[in-house]
Amino acid sequence: MTIRTILVDDEPLAIQGLQLRLAAYEDVEIIETCLNGREAIRAIKTDKPDLVFLDIQMPGFDGFSVIQGLMEVEPPLFVFVTAYQDHAIRAFEAQAMDYLMKPVDEQRLADTLDRVRQRLAEKRGHEEAGRLKEVLAEVAPEAAETLAANTDSEDAPASNRFEKLINIKDRGQIFRVDVDTIERIDAAGDYMCIYTGDNTLILRETMKDLEKRLDPRRFQRVHRSTIVNLDLVKQVKPHTNGECFLVLDSGAQVKVSRSYREVVARFVH
Repeated sequence: MTIRTILVDDEPLAIQGLQLRLAAYEDVEIIETCLNGREAIRAIKTDKPDLVFLDIQMPGFDGFSVIQGLMEVEPPLFVFVTAYQDHAIRAFEAQAMDYLMKPVDEQRLADTLDRVRQRLAEKRGHEEAGRLKEVLAEVAPEAAETLAANTDSEDAPASNRFEKLINIKDRGQIFRVDVDTIERIDAAGDYMCIYTGDNTLILRETMKDLEKRLDPRRFQRVHRSTIVNLDLVKQVKPHTNGECFLVLDSGAQVKVSRSYREVVARFVH
């Protein structure tokens, strides 16, 4: 899988430095470089890259203006590269994949590219499945129906489809949370309380959208408003009326409602 990439920065030396770092990655193909936001918008619309490394502060159209100028097309993945830390929160609010500080740290760049690969693999997998369904629907309608049924009943999706790190804006800061450390998640309207055992963070996102980002083999809803990391359950305590409590590593207890009791079946056999 080749990652077709555009670099955008008003400083030629910054572009050259990023080109040198990216040269170490055989799957990254730099298809264009741009020195300002207007060039970037034209290049992105024309070349349709997978990934754009985007400077924030540029004369004329800044990085955020570039993203706004692409509202009518399917956008690529964006990684902001800047010398200024004070734009980090706004960058993540703009759905950037990551926010790298100049000079770019090699390990941070490697981590970012890993996340990009995961996101692109998921996207391309969905696109291939969609094209296959369209072809089958035309030439073999019965086979298309069978494929759709098998896809809907799939219970063990590949783990690399799901997030390994989640960026959470809380108290004016950006926290990068390893999903392995998340013990449970409680919903409060459009806000999620993320518990990591030693910390509690607030994320503005719906339960439905957050579930899509987490591996369902590990993170399961056990109540209408609660998701639990099954790997961090150490005890199951039966309760009345078919309900039970899960005791987590931290000692916290979470009620499992009858509607979700099949979730704990793996613990009682």
